[in-house]
Amino acid sequence: MPLLKELLTTDAGLMSAAGIIFMLGMGVFFMRYFRRHIAEDTARAKAGKL
Repeated sequence: MPLLKELLTTDAGLMSAAGIIFMLGMGVFFMRYFRRHIAEDTARAKAGKL
């Protein structure tokens, strides 16, 4: 519990939390981006337009 309090109340803790949230958001964005483009390329390859 003291670690959670430090994470949410100190400057260093807040910056760490912001960094963690940002990195998780980037991970979700890139996973969706790559999956969408892989699906598009696969569909084009199956259609013979690659």
